[in-house]
Amino acid sequence: MTTLAEIADHKTSVRERVWAELRKVAVADSRFHFDFGEFIADFDGGEEAVARLTAHEAYFNAEIIFITPDNCLDRLRLKALQDGKTILMTTYSIKRGFWLLDPTRIKPDLHLYASTLDGMERIGRQMTLAEIRDELPVIDYMVTGTGAINMDGVRFGKGHGFFDAEWGMLYQIGRISVDTPCAAVVHDCQVLSEQLRPDVYDTVVDLIFTPTRTIQINSPHKPTCGILWDRLDQHMFETIPPLQELKAMGL
Repeated sequence: MTTLAEIADHKTSVRERVWAELRKVAVADSRFHFDFGEFIADFDGGEEAVARLTAHEAYFNAEIIFITPDNCLDRLRLKALQDGKTILMTTYSIKRGFWLLDPTRIKPDLHLYASTLDGMERIGRQMTLAEIRDELPVIDYMVTGTGAINMDGVRFGKGHGFFDAEWGMLYQIGRISVDTPCAAVVHDCQVLSEQLRPDVYDTVVDLIFTPTRTIQINSPHKPTCGILWDRLDQHMFETIPPLQELKAMGL
């Protein structure tokens, strides 16, 4: 039986190998340079990858989309607002919570600013988990960047588990389910053919969009465990208010 330590070591080795290749095509971040443990990078061909996503029926059919605050998804947030789609997202490692970008309440000349992390908090509306549960319809589409992903849709992010936590929280309040389409936008060098050993809470996607390929995953096994409180890092709990709210909700 694979131990937790062995899974963690495997993930680390995969990330280090992929990040070495990613540095050749990544766009440096003004705050984090090429420290891929701190951000999900944009990359050469990112525009083409997003164009593949927005040409897919899963995007056409979505009215409300959860989009992670990754650098490679800035242009997707802008396109979604321009297309009249509502965006739910988080900011600053979920520590400042969930924010809603409603295109019916944002002037078109502010779409670009609203799609950025700085602008989003000035123009969007912050929402608690209770408000998301009680006021929003179910989420139609989940989109994320990631560190590495394989052909089975198993993804490994920066190593902090933020998207896994976002999935777990939204799942527990009933805004997503295993039937909610989930996509990853990555460079081709981040897509692996090898077997990856996911943990029970690792998110798995239905679709992978790269600059050159659209990859459909057949019957991905998505996590249904929600937040595992006995496995949750105490520092994450102490620094992420939505996790504290979820715990207080007794879900």
